[in-house]
Amino acid sequence: MKTDDFDYDLPKELIAQTPLNKRSDSKLLVMDKKTGKLKHEYFYNIIHYLNKGDALVINDTKVIPARLIGEKEETNAIIELLLLKELENNTWQCLAKPQKRLKEGTIISFGNGLLKAKVKEIKEDGITIVELIYDGILMEILDKLGTMPLPPYIHEKLNDKDRYQTVYAENYGSAAAPTAGLHFTKELLNQIEEKGINIVHITLHVGLGTFRPVNVEDVTKHVMHTEEYMISKEAADTLNKVKESGGRIIAVGTTSVRTLESIMQKHDKFIPCHDETNIFIYPGYKFKAVDSLITNFHLPKSTLVMLVSAFSSKGNILNAYNVAIQNKYRFFSFGDAMYIADIK
Repeated sequence: MKTDDFDYDLPKELIAQTPLNKRSDSKLLVMDKKTGKLKHEYFYNIIHYLNKGDALVINDTKVIPARLIGEKEETNAIIELLLLKELENNTWQCLAKPQKRLKEGTIISFGNGLLKAKVKEIKEDGITIVELIYDGILMEILDKLGTMPLPPYIHEKLNDKDRYQTVYAENYGSAAAPTAGLHFTKELLNQIEEKGINIVHITLHVGLGTFRPVNVEDVTKHVMHTEEYMISKEAADTLNKVKESGGRIIAVGTTSVRTLESIMQKHDKFIPCHDETNIFIYPGYKFKAVDSLITNFHLPKSTLVMLVSAFSSKGNILNAYNVAIQNKYRFFSFGDAMYIADIK
């Protein structure tokens, strides 16, 4: 299985640069996961595809304003840091640009010294380990100094940083948004709950895997970086009950899929846990947890295109993407959505 098998041509003008005025007004391409049959919808109609007794699983991680621009204390050279993951108290894994200007012991200052980063280790895979030095509450300082770590294909300025958060974001820890959830409004979630659908919160903090392309020719040789996840007893109990009663588990986004499948592969049922996963899902994978999937349109040759191809088939997904391109769907983080399920 080759990485190039998951390539497709996307006109640049279809890469969404800004969010829509109303989240749920995005287009929704509904696909039968077995036959590949397609239907054009709007996202606010997703409720018609959800049944009483189903579980809608949402990832309530919150994006850190993790992009910081600072200066080396010795030379005033401009350094950009992207905080990815806290390893232990105030020690963070990050991407630094330009990394070649850094060495162990370098101090980078942000906001006239309101926050400082001391370089602890330069790693070969492009990762830099830093210790953050500050007084006060880190998230308040990052709110003041940091900006949202928008993907490199977005060139427009984001006027409202809350638009790169889901309306249900609660737990700080992500370096990127779980973008399939950006389409939900509080009103739509209320309507879904009123219909008798269980809304289940889980948390997976999106990390380095989001920023790392697949650089190997053979898909099976790609190694995913680990990401931290959490699921409560209440969430696990609800999901087990839904499974037992014949309801469907509908994952919002690939991060929810990876969390649910990681737990089920490890334990054969849903249990409360706080763990890490580096699960890599590509065609041939047998799903144990997820029945239906709400997801965005993903980058060519990415691990996410491979995951959705595993959920249906590569042929169905690439055909759906071509139909979406012909119909001027918007792609990637601020783009439109797909719903992949057994459509009755």
